[in-house]
Amino acid sequence: MAIEVRKKEKESVQSLLRRFSRRIQQSGVLLKVRRSRFYASPLTKRQKRISALRKIEIQKEREKLYKLGKLDREFKR
Repeated sequence: MAIEVRKKEKESVQSLLRRFSRRIQQSGVLLKVRRSRFYASPLTKRQKRISALRKIEIQKEREKLYKLGKLDREFKR
């Protein structure tokens, strides 16, 4: 689905670009690209488990620092 715009006789570059950008917008290519721009593939079970374990470790470390008085309660999540 390539969009092609050819320069007409005595047509300026600005009008050619304007025609091209209008054609791109009407075709919906920009919408598709913007939708898929930040697509992140779903995590595998292994990746989910690893990230969950990492969060638990961070929580334990924060709790330990709080009990030692090195971390204020407001920073604990």
